Amino acid sequence: MLIGQYTSKLTDKERVSIPKKIREELGDDLILAKWYENCLVLVSREKWKELLSRVFGETKLVISPVRDIDRFLMSSAYELKLDNQGRFIIPEILKKHAEIETEIIFVGLGDRVEVWSEVGWRKIEESAQEKASKAIEIIARNTKK
Repeated sequence: MLIGQYTSKLTDKERVSIPKKIREELGDDLILAKWYENCLVLVSREKWKELLSRVFGETKLVISPVRDIDRFLMSSAYELKLDNQGRFIIPEILKKHAEIETEIIFVGLGDRVEVWSEVGWRKIEESAQEKASKAIEIIARNTKK
C-alpha cells in the first residue's frame, strides 16, 4: 500500500528520482498524468486502468462532461522510462500544470501517488488539516445524539 510523504528534487538535468519505497510498490511500468488541484498522478500501468474505471464508473455515454474528463486525463498521460537510478524527466506540460520548480513531494494515497510542487502541497496540506478537523467535529456531534 502506498502511504506517506516523500521529498525529491529536480536535478540540473531536469530529472527526478522516484523514492525507493514507491518504486518497490509500483514497479517500473508507470504512467504519469495531470490530476486534480494542480498535481500529478503516478500509477502503475495496471492501476491506471483501474483508476480510469473509478473515475468514469459505469458511464458509457459520451456526453460533454465525460469527454472533458477524458481529454484532461488521457491527453496528459505519459509512459515513464526510468533510468538505472529510478529517475525520469517530467514532461514540460506536466511540470507547468503542477507548477513544479525544484522541490517535489510524492504523497502515497493507497493505490496511487500524487506528485506535488512543495508549495502546492503545503497549501493543500494546511487546507486538508482544517477540513479534517471540521469533519471530525461534525462526526463527533452527530455520534453524541
